[in-house]
Amino acid sequence: MSESASPLREVRPEDTFDVAAVHAWLVPRVPALDGKPVPSVRQFSGGASNLTYLLDYGDLELVLRRPPHGHKAASAHDMGREVRVQQRLRPHVDVVAQIHGFCEDHSVIGSDFYVMERLRGTVLGRELPEGVDLSAQQARALGETAYDTLADLHSIDVDSAGLADLGRGPGYVRRQVQGWSRRYRDARTDDVPPAEELMAWLAEHQPQDVRASLLHGDWKLDNLVLDLSGTPRITGVLDWEMATVGDPLMDLGASLAYWVTADDDEEFGTVSMQPSTLPGMPTREELVERYLARTGLRPANWTFYEVFGLFRLAVILQQIWARYRSGNSTNPRFATFGSATAVLIERAEALAGCR
Repeated sequence: MSESASPLREVRPEDTFDVAAVHAWLVPRVPALDGKPVPSVRQFSGGASNLTYLLDYGDLELVLRRPPHGHKAASAHDMGREVRVQQRLRPHVDVVAQIHGFCEDHSVIGSDFYVMERLRGTVLGRELPEGVDLSAQQARALGETAYDTLADLHSIDVDSAGLADLGRGPGYVRRQVQGWSRRYRDARTDDVPPAEELMAWLAEHQPQDVRASLLHGDWKLDNLVLDLSGTPRITGVLDWEMATVGDPLMDLGASLAYWVTADDDEEFGTVSMQPSTLPGMPTREELVERYLARTGLRPANWTFYEVFGLFRLAVILQQIWARYRSGNSTNPRFATFGSATAVLIERAEALAGCR
């Protein structure tokens, strides 16, 4: 992770944990920590789901991840899934962090957590970090590299990687439509659209699965660790909490919901979370064509995947907004998530012809 894009701050009072207990648990698992004092801890400000902390031992820095406090969806924030995916995937790709330990004993800090190496490089937020400047050529190369890497991830043989058991077999698209619709209804507050027509459209237009691939589940620029010293290069991939096996076009559609470009309308621009508006960045259409050419996939109705991606992102933001509105989170970044949910729902409805 990069301090420039995900600034380190003092740990929020609601997110504190017993540092001494973590240290005592970790020392037997990381021999280099033997004899070292309890680390200083700071919190990464970025991210809107699992909580991430820097454990600073001076000459060694580690990263701890744990779920947030408060209500959470049953299938979300699965630390064990994150760990299994990274451990099994690491021998096959060079962009996965080394896991130092996974703790399921809630007597340590009250939840599951794991500790991993700190991946070095730049992580991009909504704006470029101070001192970072990308030419139009570099911006285009970054966008293309990001989605070439996603295409290659989707092409990994899940059986040989030992990841096939992450999936539940055929019917992934159907389960996703049903599951995200249920989550939206469960998390809906009175200040966001009902979206019933949109959910009915998704149910009516869903295609069959195209194939079973490893899906990252949250592919966006702030989950990529980058070397920007020349032509942009990905040196690490973060946040595997939503990884699974399923239809790769659903993962692509979900990812491109984040890809706001400079020519998009002002309202959609307000939900931008990454610097995809920089001069030179590829359009969504260009990225889709590049991905399809690389994978050989040809969807009969790409609009479905685009609409699904917008709806899915709306549900994610709405779940966080509901938690914030109920007082289970005080992170000021979440204060606009209700209005962002509405923007995404309305855009999805317009694209689907529901409005």
